[in-house]
Amino acid sequence: MKAAVFFATREGQTRKIAERVASDLEARDMEVDLHDVRRLRAPIDWPAYAIVCVAASVHIGHHEREMIDFVRRHRAELERAGAVFVSVTLSEAGAEDPQAPAERRAGSAADAQRMIELFEKETGWTPARTLPVAGALAYTQYNILVRYLMKRIARAQGAPTDTTRDYEFTDWKAVDRFVDEVARSG
Repeated sequence: MKAAVFFATREGQTRKIAERVASDLEARDMEVDLHDVRRLRAPIDWPAYAIVCVAASVHIGHHEREMIDFVRRHRAELERAGAVFVSVTLSEAGAEDPQAPAERRAGSAADAQRMIELFEKETGWTPARTLPVAGALAYTQYNILVRYLMKRIARAQGAPTDTTRDYEFTDWKAVDRFVDEVARSG
């Protein structure tokens, strides 16, 4: 069997997540094509894929423009393939934070879901399954303006604010479980 994982990323966390999805599928004896949609030029052999996954991260309230454009162009193929969607957002980190008050966790979970719904509205595509995944604060990779804005957002949400280092919040076991469920149903 063959699978495809399409991703869009800025600082690289979504690439890491897409690579993990691909690795998990390969561990199930699947051949996997991993595609950065920003660099994708060749035609896609959609019928070759038994499983298709799309992964994109949220920046300033929207998923990456190139992924929105990709999904709009290939919506019919994604629907036929029963493609799944992994939405990478720091809001999910807040939803999973056991130290945060229940009200803040619920608000963060609602925000992560709202980002998925906005992506669906912007693209016209309803994935077969979705998974919100916590991303990373890549302070060392941000320019000075983005670093300042991310630090303010992090402070308001009770997230780390030391801009001399990066923070990864991804729940890798949740990613593995999602891939397992998709592989068993696909």
